[in-house]
Amino acid sequence: MRFAPGIGSALPLLFGTLILAGVLAFLFTPVVRAVAHRFDIVDQPDERRVNLRPVPRGGGIAVAFACLVAMSAFLIVNGTSGSPIRPPSSIGALELLALLAGGVLATIIGTLDDTFQLRARYQLVGQLVVAATAIALGATPDSISSPFGGDIDTTGFIGAGFALLWILGMVNSMNFIDGLDGLSSGIGLIAALTLGLISLTTAVGGGFGQPFVAVLCFALAGALAGFLRWNFHPASIFAGTSGVMFVGYTLAILSILGTAKVAVALLVLGVPIIDTFWIIVRRIGARRSPFTPDRGHIHHRLLDLGLSHIQTVLLIYAICIALGVMALVLPVSGQIVAFALLTGGTGLVFFVLTRRSVDRPRGVAGIATGPGRPAGHAARSPIQGSSEPSAGGPDAADESTADRPTVAGVPSPPVGPPIGPETAHQEAASR
Repeated sequence: MRFAPGIGSALPLLFGTLILAGVLAFLFTPVVRAVAHRFDIVDQPDERRVNLRPVPRGGGIAVAFACLVAMSAFLIVNGTSGSPIRPPSSIGALELLALLAGGVLATIIGTLDDTFQLRARYQLVGQLVVAATAIALGATPDSISSPFGGDIDTTGFIGAGFALLWILGMVNSMNFIDGLDGLSSGIGLIAALTLGLISLTTAVGGGFGQPFVAVLCFALAGALAGFLRWNFHPASIFAGTSGVMFVGYTLAILSILGTAKVAVALLVLGVPIIDTFWIIVRRIGARRSPFTPDRGHIHHRLLDLGLSHIQTVLLIYAICIALGVMALVLPVSGQIVAFALLTGGTGLVFFVLTRRSVDRPRGVAGIATGPGRPAGHAARSPIQGSSEPSAGGPDAADESTADRPTVAGVPSPPVGPPIGPETAHQEAASR
């Protein structure tokens, strides 16, 4: 990895944007939390949830506010600067509008779900509207690096179709991993930093880097860092669907603006992407709906092994950081190979953990009690206090499978983020 020439001149704006977003998120999150309490937009403890006290949701509003204000401030300052950071030729006013206005729209749709607990079908419609808006404004990749060398032309309908699947998949990937305090926001932070760093290297932009895109990535990273202060275990506010929608959408757009960094995003977000893929495979193999909630995600398996809430989150952080470093140092072909190996390796880990769970003594309702856990307490003790649900209501997990639309009915090999609309409602029911 080599930094592109002339990157030093972009550092003041880059760090200024990062700090501004972090401070705004840190200060605005308690305001959102108070408003959520005031209007009773909270996750109440019940038999399906693991939080033992009411916890407000909708923290994604604070993340979106901080990120979008910091991005807008950068664009204004950069536009009036005597030596501005020039955007790539493929990024014009419409593409920037897709990033900013699309982020606002994604947050609004997510907030509606946080407030009114929308059914799965309406969430999917909202995701389609957000993706279609971005495509209409031109936020599509012109080319994608091929693992065999050169670029793959994705102009026209090919690029539009790819952008649609990519945005939907990224949003739902973030939702699938949204299961513990600080988990999805921390993974989003690592992904944003990785995309920002790769944009400063000779690996993109024809060897000259894309510092303009890097500053936008660092704005998202700063907002998530400021929010994480309130979202890490024990969380005082949950990101909610507003957070899942905004972070997933923004990461999707940032990874295809300018030079598409799809392989980098695939690798650094390998944990949520592959976790989702194997979860769907396992559920279909058990002749259940792929969107039936359960405790089969990687973080649940780690908790069942005896790791604490914080240990589980930090371990997944470490895996994502390691994958991010690999994305920075490997060529595109190496990134694809690493992703394929990770897919197979994760499947093996799931198999071993599942066997250990089956062989372990069973507690109440057939739940593995785990070492040192009395029967009847295994479902709550590993993650006592709270988890990272979004806006789902207590009846969400009872929706019929007809209300949980799928893409093509069955999963395909994981060449991109999963597209299933497993909603935050259903995930919250499995915690």
